[in-house]
This record gives sequence, structure tokens and C-alpha cells, in this order.
Amino acid sequence: KNKIMSDELCDIGLWGLAVMGQNFALNMASHGFKVCVGNRTVSKVDLTVQRAKNEGDLPLVGASDVKEFVSKLSKPRKIVILVMAGKPVDDTIANISEHLDKGDVIIDGGNEWYPNSIRRAAELEPKGIMFVGMGISGGEEGARNGPSLMPGGPKEAYDLIEPIITKCAAQVSDGSCTGYLGPIGAGNYVKMVHNGIEYGDMQLIAEVYDVLKKLTGMSNGEMSTLFNEWNKGDLNSYLIEITATILAKKDDLTGVGDVVDYVLDKTGMKGTGRWTVQEAAEQSVAAPTIAAALDARYISGRKDERVKAAKVLNAVPDLTSVDKEQIIDDLRAALYACKVCSYAQGMNIIQAASDKKGWDVDLSLCAQLWKGGCIIRAELLQKIQDALASDSSLKNLMVDPGFANELNVRSLPWRRIVSLAIASGIPCPAMSASLCYFDSYRRESLPANLVQAQRDFFGGHTYERTDREGKFHTAWTDAHKDIGNVNDRVAGET
Repeated sequence: KNKIMSDELCDIGLWGLAVMGQNFALNMASHGFKVCVGNRTVSKVDLTVQRAKNEGDLPLVGASDVKEFVSKLSKPRKIVILVMAGKPVDDTIANISEHLDKGDVIIDGGNEWYPNSIRRAAELEPKGIMFVGMGISGGEEGARNGPSLMPGGPKEAYDLIEPIITKCAAQVSDGSCTGYLGPIGAGNYVKMVHNGIEYGDMQLIAEVYDVLKKLTGMSNGEMSTLFNEWNKGDLNSYLIEITATILAKKDDLTGVGDVVDYVLDKTGMKGTGRWTVQEAAEQSVAAPTIAAALDARYISGRKDERVKAAKVLNAVPDLTSVDKEQIIDDLRAALYACKVCSYAQGMNIIQAASDKKGWDVDLSLCAQLWKGGCIIRAELLQKIQDALASDSSLKNLMVDPGFANELNVRSLPWRRIVSLAIASGIPCPAMSASLCYFDSYRRESLPANLVQAQRDFFGGHTYERTDREGKFHTAWTDAHKDIGNVNDRVAGET
């Protein structure tokens, strides 16, 4: 008697009703899909159902437990879970999968370490349940109005959810900000790198803010106006936009001054930036902009130590007097150039992992689905998409003819502003790391020859020569002996 008529069954289910989960469920319902929601705490189910009624009597129903939740879904069942990463995901999958059948699909929409998604897919495979790891970017607002969705999993599973996520994702001029990224793990990986680029972008903007504040004496209001102006040109992006809004916000607790001046200078993190830097090392890809941004967060967290250090490490130079308008123009050019470097590093990490794991990720698709809905959405991404689409074998964004010209033109102001900041005792780790990345990559010859010679000196690691093929070892001093077969010495090196 409890059997639900087929026309009453829901198109998709969503389990996990924190604000992100509520908003994404309402997003799907707003696009005409019938949604069933569930949560460990039933009160949030009632809240979401009431929100659906208040926001236009949307086609959304609730369930009081997992069994009822699954029973309200049409087959093959499609279930999005949005719970805290780690053990809560495993527990939720275990509870839900008890009631699923072969051919059903579970989609994890959290920020998850990609090996966990690969493991979960393998654990569900014997039951015939398909698993998709889908990165979601855009925050609470994006979840409700259209996020960037980055799915990876079996193509069969993607085809089942594609009609839903294509409509619910952010929409830009050339389509939806979602698409099939590859097998399980690929979606989580692309979202992880997205977050790493986000770390870099945020740190670069913070460094620009610091230089403007310290060297030009601009007020928060003046900086807000400047960022609004920049947001009308080639720096147009979500992060520039919200920076302008943040700097203009008055403090409503004290009624005195601006909120940003009361915010403690300690930046939190949830781990995706660290994962990105770890993966860059794992794939032997240089990502100095992202790494510098991560290091800046670590240093910011040592607030008590910095307060004490400020009293003893006081060799601060006099601030250099430079034309205010020159500083502003140089910062704009440098910020754009640094952003190109950050995206180049992120794309190279994805490409290296894709090649190694056989994912066949389309980098131009990554750029497209980041153009709307997500935190790193920016006008720059259209150029990136075009560059990658026109040359799928492009080794680095910086050598695309268009970007190469833009970086070359901005090189002088970029150098000026980094030099000025350093000379003035203002840390600019991400900007300077980006410039060093650019300079290292454009150098036909690097001092790596000396480093390799040192390796051969103390470890007999051999070296290659510029004038002939093969591996070589030198008896650098009388104490050095013959090392035998040089090829055996370097077995396993990359």
C-alpha cells in the first residue's frame, strides 16, 4: 500500500541539507525537475520543503529517512550527496547504497580528495552502482542560481545526469558551465586545481591591495572605486568584483570605519590548495604562484609569532616615493600577467595528471566551465579557452602568441612593481613567484647546469652534455673514482 505511483516519483534526490545542499536542490527544482531531499536532521528537510513552497511552490518533496528517500526516486535513481568530506561521505554512501539497485547513480558534490572518489567507485562497482565525483563551485549563491559543475565518472552515469546538470549549471554565451571531464577522479581533480588557482588569484589581489595601501595611501573607498574600474576591463572577474564590494563595506558593529580593517589577518583553508601543491610536486609541474599563495596562508596563521617578530626584525626600509598613477598602472599590468601565470600552472597540472592517468581531460572545456558560476570566473578565461581550443598541444599558456605578446608588453611594469614592493619591505610572494616563473620559462639557458654538476660531484648522479649524446661522469678531484656503468647510476630518475 506504500507503493508510490510512477508519475509521483522524483527525477533526482539530494541528501545533505546544509545551505549549499538546500540551494542546489532548489536550483534543480527551479528548472522543472522534481526533487526529493533528505538529511540526517529531519528539521532541515522541513525547512527546505518550506523554502521550496515560499520560492514559487517548486516541485520538491522531503523524506524522513533513507529508505523513504530512495523509494521516492524514479529508476535508475540519481542521488546527489552534499555532506562534509571524509568519513561522513563514506557513511552516507553506505546507508544509501543498501537500498539501491544496479544502474543507480550516486553523485558526490563535495570538495573531495580524488583518490577517495576512485576508491568509492571501486567499492560500489561490484553492486553495479555507478559513482560520480562532481566538483561544484560558486558558493551558496552559485548553488542556487547556477554553479560551475565539474563531473567525472562513467560516461553512462554522466549521460543519465547530463540533462539535469546542463540546465542547472551557470549559462554563458557559448553554453552551459559543465561538461564531461573524464573517468572517476577527473572531476574532483579539476575542481581541486580550480581551488588552487583561486588561492593564487586571491593572494595576488591581496598583494595589490597591500601595495596600494602602503605605497599610495589610498583609502578603502578609493581602492573600491579603483577595483570597480578595473572590473570593467581586462581584469573583469568575480574576485575583483567582490573585492570592490568588500572594501566599500562600512562596519555595522561599531559604526566606525570599514569592516575589512577589523578582519583579523589570518586566512583559513580547507585543504584543496595544499592538495594542488602536493599534486604539482607529484606531477613534476612548477606551480610557484599557487605555492606562494599557500605559504602566505601558513605565515598568516602564525599571527602571535609575527607580532613578536615585528618588534625585533625591524630593518624596514623607508618607503620609496613613486608617482601614484604609475604605481596603479603598473599594478594593473602586473596583476593581469600574474593571473595568466597562475592559470598556466593550473592547466599544466591538470594536463600532466590527465596524461599520466589516461583521463583525456579537455583543457579548453575546463576554461569554458570556469567562465560562469564559479569563484575564478573571469573575462580572461575566454582568451584561455580560445588559445587551448586552437592548439590542443599547447605546452604552456604563456607561449600562445596572444598571451606571449601581452606578457612581453607588461614585463617592464611587472618588474617595476615587484622591485618597488621588495625595496619597500612589502611582501609580494605570489607576484614575485609569478615573475620568476615567467623569467625561468623564457630562458633558453638556466643555471641548472651548475646544480647538476654539484649532484655529479657529491653523488655521482652523472650529467648530459651540450656537445654530445649520452650520460657522463667527471672525476672532479683526485678523490673521485670511476663509477662504472653510468646508466645504472640514473635508473629510475625522471
